[in-house]
Amino acid sequence: MSTQPTPYVPPTSQLVLELFVRDVSASLAFYTALGFTLVDQRGSFVELSWEGHYLYLDGSHELNLPPSTYHPQANVRVMVPDVDAAWANAQRLGARVLSPIEDRYYGLRDFTILDPDGFGVRFGTRLRENVS
Repeated sequence: MSTQPTPYVPPTSQLVLELFVRDVSASLAFYTALGFTLVDQRGSFVELSWEGHYLYLDGSHELNLPPSTYHPQANVRVMVPDVDAAWANAQRLGARVLSPIEDRYYGLRDFTILDPDGFGVRFGTRLRENVS
């Protein structure tokens, strides 16, 4: 009989995405306009959350690479109950669109936009036929 070890930290803190950003103020404005909540800011380090899950922005590193204009190497997915409302918000904000809103073969209606540094942010809602 195996027992699960006691988690070291809560599951929402175990795997946290930390983004290195060029302009922490611009990135903070972008993410809070999308609906992320500011938890804390210490200088060039920002802690955001979405329903208890964390996203960190770190502006303390010198980033000499040009912003991505083609395709991000990764994205963060945010599941929402109404992706069309999130799409309308992204459109209102004038966000750069990587993939417009669409029903996808993998069971989500989603879209991907790019943050100020070219990192992908995907918002998605499960398609009705795939909700159990």
